[in-house]
Amino acid sequence: MKNQVYDVAYIGNYTKDTIVSPSGVRYVDGGAVNYAAHAGARLGLKVAVVTRLAREDQRVVDCLIQAGIDCFPKYTPHSTCVKLEYPTLDPDQRNLYVTSTAGSISLEQVAPIEAHALVIGTTLRGEVGLEVVQALRQRHAILAADVQGYVRVLRGQSIVYEPWEEMQAVLGCLDILKSDAVEAEYLTGAADIHQAAQIFAAAGPQEIVLTHKDGLLIYAHGESYELGFYPQSLAGRSGRGDTCLGSYVAMRLSTSPLEAGVWAAAVTSLKMETLGPFNRPIGDVEELIRLRYRNGSSPRPSAA
Repeated sequence: MKNQVYDVAYIGNYTKDTIVSPSGVRYVDGGAVNYAAHAGARLGLKVAVVTRLAREDQRVVDCLIQAGIDCFPKYTPHSTCVKLEYPTLDPDQRNLYVTSTAGSISLEQVAPIEAHALVIGTTLRGEVGLEVVQALRQRHAILAADVQGYVRVLRGQSIVYEPWEEMQAVLGCLDILKSDAVEAEYLTGAADIHQAAQIFAAAGPQEIVLTHKDGLLIYAHGESYELGFYPQSLAGRSGRGDTCLGSYVAMRLSTSPLEAGVWAAAVTSLKMETLGPFNRPIGDVEELIRLRYRNGSSPRPSAA
C-alpha cells in the first residue's frame, strides 16, 4: 500500500455494460467509480479507486493506471455485468438488468485509503453497506454518495426500486448526496426537484446534486442553483450522473458549490457526447464554460 493521501477516493464496483438504445447496441466498461475517477483525474486531482472485478477485466485497471489513477482492486470470480435499455432519447428513462455481480466492498478494502474526499458510487444495494458508510464517516474527509446504489435492488436479473429502510442512517452520514429526478421522487415522494432536494438535505447532507434530463440542481446550505446540460449528442449518456458527482466533488475541494456545479455541468455535457469515461482536454471544458455558463444566462439562482 502506498503512503499517499489522495484528493478523492472513489469507491464501488466496476460494471461491464451492454447499452441498448434507439441508436443500437454498444458495449462499454462502466461503473460509477470508473466514470467518476476519470473525470476527477482529468480535472487534475490525485485520485484513487477501490473496486471489485474479475481478472479477465484487468484492462479496466490498466486504463485507470494509465490515466494516473491509483487502483486498489479486489479480484472476484465475476464482474458486475449490467444491461441498460434506453427505450427513448430521455436519459432518465431506462431499464436495467444484471447477470452477475462482484459482491460487496469490505471494511478491509477501504481501511488503508486516505483521502480528502470519499465518493461512494455503486450500482446495487449491498455493494457498500451501512457499516462501511459509518466507518468512512469517521474519517476527516468529505463523504459523498449516489442514491442509485441504495434504491436499486436486484430481483432475479432485474433491477427494481424498493423502499430503503436505512436511508435516514446513511443520509445522516453524508456531506454530499447525488440523486437523479426519478430516484428523488421515488425516495421523497416529491415530483418537484427543489422540494425533493430540501427533503434530502433535512436528513443530513447539506449539499445535494440532483440531475435531470436537461441539467442539474445544486442545493447547498439553503441556496439553490440550476445549470443546464449542453451536449451535442447523447451517444454517451450512460454514466451521466456518475461523471457529474465525480467532477462536482473533485472541484468542491477548491471551489464553492456553485462553481463546482458549473464545472460538473460542463464536464457532464461533454461526457454525454461519447461512450465511456470522460477523456476530453480541460481546454474543452473551459471553452464550454465560457460559451454556456459565463454569458449571463447560466448559472442562475433558483427559487426553492
